[in-house]
Amino acid sequence: MTYDQAKEKLEKFGQEHLLKYYTELEEGQKEALLTQIDETDFSAVDACKHMEEIGQKGKISPLKCMELPEIEAEKERFRAIGLEAIKAGKVGAVLLAGGMGTRLGSDDPKGMYNIGLTKDMYIFERLICNMMDVVNEAGAWIPLFIMTSDKNQVATEKFLREHAFFGYSADYVWFFKQDMAPASDYNGKVYLEQKGVISTSPNGNGGWYASMEKGGVRKIAQDLGVEWLNVFAVDNVLQRIADPVFVGATIDRDCAVGAKVVRKNAPDEKVGVICLEDGRPSIVEYYELTDELMNTKDEKGDPAYNFGVILNYLFRDKDLKDMLDNDRLPLHVVEKKIPCLDEEGNPVKPEKPNGYKYERLVLDMIHELDSCLPFEVVRNREFAPIKNKTGIDSVESARALLQENGVEL
Repeated sequence: MTYDQAKEKLEKFGQEHLLKYYTELEEGQKEALLTQIDETDFSAVDACKHMEEIGQKGKISPLKCMELPEIEAEKERFRAIGLEAIKAGKVGAVLLAGGMGTRLGSDDPKGMYNIGLTKDMYIFERLICNMMDVVNEAGAWIPLFIMTSDKNQVATEKFLREHAFFGYSADYVWFFKQDMAPASDYNGKVYLEQKGVISTSPNGNGGWYASMEKGGVRKIAQDLGVEWLNVFAVDNVLQRIADPVFVGATIDRDCAVGAKVVRKNAPDEKVGVICLEDGRPSIVEYYELTDELMNTKDEKGDPAYNFGVILNYLFRDKDLKDMLDNDRLPLHVVEKKIPCLDEEGNPVKPEKPNGYKYERLVLDMIHELDSCLPFEVVRNREFAPIKNKTGIDSVESARALLQENGVEL
């Protein structure tokens, strides 16, 4: 992108001030800034002008889950359907791995964290081991698309290539980078983080599909004949990926999306809960659950909102493409503390929120679809998230669960 092209783009969105210090920059910095302007979607900032329309929940009601006894009764039939789809190349996997291991005390990408005790065992390695179980069962490789970020792309790709993808075929692995969204003040004026750097942040976990499209890997998936995408987070080291029974059940029920869920361990557990919102599938976050909803019972006397999502979803690609083409995914505007430059060009590290970041969330992808299969999995066999170094949902708790499942660490 040239300077004139960048200026024209910024004028369209009222963000010309981002070139304020352009003449002070060195050539490399100028080029980097122009590239950032070219790659950034400034239209997201308009959302701050419509705050009253954003984030309003509709009428919440229960959504029936396919529970363990029903799954067990039809498991072999579901497995056969799922394996047939996998062998035919219709199932791909999308690993959301854009985060860093900061909360674990690491400066590396989160997937590079070593959870081993007597030997090396990395988070990435554990996830690939889980995938290999299905690859070996099906006798077919599953296309794997790995989403990185600006911060960790180089390190992630280097690490996985150096470790030969832990035995996964490199011919079936593709990388793409998560799109970034600008951060702004309360009036929608985008901040500069440095004189040649726009303040941006990842566009949320619901931005993965648009990032696949922009990065060119969705076309690869399409050319391969992929019809279903199993998207999953990097931090759950016990989850099964492209699980044939889950795939088969979602296909059999002709649902646009399947969502793996676990039975909550307490009414106020901090997990998003699967539900209906205005009659459509949705997820209500734990902090949005009222006492009334928490205490609502189903026909069996169990809590009606009792199944938490674990960020392991199977989406039908054609439905996602329709959603993308028609721009149906809403933006969330989040108030944050944003490091920036003041009017004189001095760096400021704010002590309280000073503006907005803009995100798209996977829960909204669910709500934009007309059908969803909540699919219960055994908590201690498929849910070992690593969000903290110690305590709840930590390296410690994940290690204990892995050992409980016979994994040698």
